[in-house]
Amino acid sequence: MLDPHQLGQEGERLAAEYLAKIGYRIIERNYRYHRNEIDIIARDHRTLCFIEVKTRSTDEKGHPSEAVSLLKQREIIKAARAYLAFSGEEETDCRFDVVAIMVETMEENPLSSFVIEHFPDAFWATS
Repeated sequence: MLDPHQLGQEGERLAAEYLAKIGYRIIERNYRYHRNEIDIIARDHRTLCFIEVKTRSTDEKGHPSEAVSLLKQREIIKAARAYLAFSGEEETDCRFDVVAIMVETMEENPLSSFVIEHFPDAFWATS
């Protein structure tokens, strides 16, 4: 059985593989700005995408995408603004995506079955 940290790491790995398979170019994983983090930064053609990944093994606490609260969105936006400033890409088109993963965990094969849902343009940054 995977602990919550391992489940999150595996979810991010699955999300990165999925995004690469559908044509995204992964630029960075686990970008940190102070205490804020962006799970995946990738390019979808010319658009820079800041992607939050949420992975769950049960729906007891709701759908994984529901965990991207307004507070979490604000933290991601802060980190994205810092990334844009430090990278010099402030004029590029960008958006915020969410990837939600439901994993059916089994003792012998912890990631034997999973469902990935991708929500492009899941939330917006306001000035």
